[in-house]
Amino acid sequence: MTIGIIAISLLFMLIGMMVQFQLKSKFTEYGKVATSSGLSGKEIAEKMLRDNGIYDVQVISVDGFLSDHYDPVKKTVNLSADVFEGRNISAAAVAAHECGHAVQHATAYSMLMLRSKLVPVTQISTTLSQWIILAGLGVMGFGGGSQTILLIGILLFAVTTLFTIVTLPVEFDASARALKWLEGTNLATSVEHDKAKDALKWAALTYVVAAVSSVAMLAYYIMIYSGRNRD
Repeated sequence: MTIGIIAISLLFMLIGMMVQFQLKSKFTEYGKVATSSGLSGKEIAEKMLRDNGIYDVQVISVDGFLSDHYDPVKKTVNLSADVFEGRNISAAAVAAHECGHAVQHATAYSMLMLRSKLVPVTQISTTLSQWIILAGLGVMGFGGGSQTILLIGILLFAVTTLFTIVTLPVEFDASARALKWLEGTNLATSVEHDKAKDALKWAALTYVVAAVSSVAMLAYYIMIYSGRNRD
């Protein structure tokens, strides 16, 4: 059991590292290609927000590399310094993508609303599930109570898995909104649009890997639990 868990974890860790490497490579590559519009990431974000009738969201700079995110509570589009100040394809793609989340929020996009509702319970399940599952596996041979512990851990882990799955349409939709807006406003040429799309594709793949990894691990835990019940 332990070997199986370690094998699955290492496999998806390796895949995740490969995708992250490619993502960073793409953003570094496109970060060297200036956009024809000459607008910074901050200016791109502010324009997209205005074009969508959003005036209560602030665009701010934050520390970190690819630390960009939208905060629905504070209503801020948080851009890393390279994106905030950058006047390149990577900066434009990321800034527009994060504003895509702001547009989702403003229009009450159903999957974003569901994801937001899952956040509090997901924070709890992520913290507790692995410890409870390990406890259940650790005492598997000491009676039925251990199976109950394992089941509780699996149910908690299922919440985390659901969150990773719900995240997928949220991220893909934000990118679609960003690319459609960039194309519609003529802020990106066809070549720039294709490169922005490529960059966002690799960003989305990080979420795909996380979701598939979580589903695979959940399936393995369920298999262990089901096998134990048949014994």
